[in-house]
Amino acid sequence: MSNPPINFSFSFSPPAAPASSGNPLQDFFNRHQGRLMSKWTHYFDVYHRHFARFRGTPCTIVEIGVYHGGSLELWRDYFGPRARIIGVDIEDRARALAAPGTEILIGDQEDPLFLNQIAEHAGRIDLLIDDGGHHMQQQINTLLHLYPRIAPNGVYLCEDLHTSYWGEFGGGLRQPNTFVEFSKRLIDKLNAFHTRDDELVPDGYTASTNSMHYYDSMLVIEKRPRQPSQMVRAGVPFFPDLEERPGKGSGAA
Repeated sequence: MSNPPINFSFSFSPPAAPASSGNPLQDFFNRHQGRLMSKWTHYFDVYHRHFARFRGTPCTIVEIGVYHGGSLELWRDYFGPRARIIGVDIEDRARALAAPGTEILIGDQEDPLFLNQIAEHAGRIDLLIDDGGHHMQQQINTLLHLYPRIAPNGVYLCEDLHTSYWGEFGGGLRQPNTFVEFSKRLIDKLNAFHTRDDELVPDGYTASTNSMHYYDSMLVIEKRPRQPSQMVRAGVPFFPDLEERPGKGSGAA
């Protein structure tokens, strides 16, 4: 049986931008006169939603792909002086962006050996932002090698997922080797504690991942150690006969 088409109608009216957004990342960007950075407008809300709890803490942030260095200034302003920021880029000239509390590593994020060097250099990684080359194998290799090195309550963010649909980056709709298709398989791993299929078994990703959040061209993965969930109940059945039907009552099979 083929999958039914999915079509939702919509209308679009761009909202007027307020003078102050209430988002410190957006506000910094709006007044920024420093080094160049380039962001999609909806990214700031996503960053703030998942990064706010690290502000003012001695966290370690790894950003892959630093461009002209404007985002390094953004993170410094947002996370504060206690943060250790590690910028990673393939361009050797990016070394000039190093500053007190901000380190620069040079290498190719597609290279597993270099990715391991990043992990060894960083030690604990609380936040990782993959804004690198955006090619499929770069994004996949980075997640495979660095996600296990993210702190137990850390955050992994990969942005510009739209390249999974662009042929020049190795993408294409439903092509099996894109980062988007790869990440869909991680949804199965996230839910593997509930599997009844021998092909899907819980693994380290299952036991260390709390949630996956998809946004327009972004994936945010939040880590948290976990065990298989337990079904709990409270209250008295209102419809006693529902308890006699398999798969009814609690909503669980």
